[in-house]
Amino acid sequence: MRVIIVGCGRVGSLLAMLLSTDGHEVSIIDRDATAFKRIGRGFTGNLIEGNAFDQDILKRAGIEMADAFASVTAGDNTNYVLAAMARNRFRVPRIVTRIYDPLRADIYRRLGIPTISSTVWGANKIRELLTYVGLTSVLTVANGEVEVVEAEISPLLDGSQVKDLTIPGEAQVIALIRGGTSFIPSPITTLARGDRVLVAVLATAMPRLESMLSP
Repeated sequence: MRVIIVGCGRVGSLLAMLLSTDGHEVSIIDRDATAFKRIGRGFTGNLIEGNAFDQDILKRAGIEMADAFASVTAGDNTNYVLAAMARNRFRVPRIVTRIYDPLRADIYRRLGIPTISSTVWGANKIRELLTYVGLTSVLTVANGEVEVVEAEISPLLDGSQVKDLTIPGEAQVIALIRGGTSFIPSPITTLARGDRVLVAVLATAMPRLESMLSP
């Protein structure tokens, strides 16, 4: 996959290294050449100094052939405009932009630009670590509105059924691990002590889920 990243800060440089290590063709743009010092020696992509609002710079990075584009500069407005330009002018199929302001992130998302709000995501992760000791996060979806968590079935839940851990529209058991083997259970699958369940749950429903797992 051919990927263009704008912004070689902490996030951009790490993202570039991860994608490069995964075998993708990466070009990263930053107006400050000293920012490229953050890139590790193993990076095999292109380092392009310049202003990403300059279409010649974007074309030099290969945007006309790009499969994906990420704008992760320090400016929310800059990130949005660049992402919109990549999608609407150059028709890049996959677009992601990092937005600090949660309100702006929500507005931009409604306008059709996929956004990641590091502020919202970080706050949700910190809340999770502080309050939901019994649950282990496996996957965070988007800005943390939905989590996939793993939990062990306690002796008090031995003999209950999967449907007993379901909150319609808010929490759903998506997998069960028993004896080292995982499978997708039905609502009437009986739970046993020591089983581990993976549950997709809304962040707002996490306290209810925790109380159900620890009756």
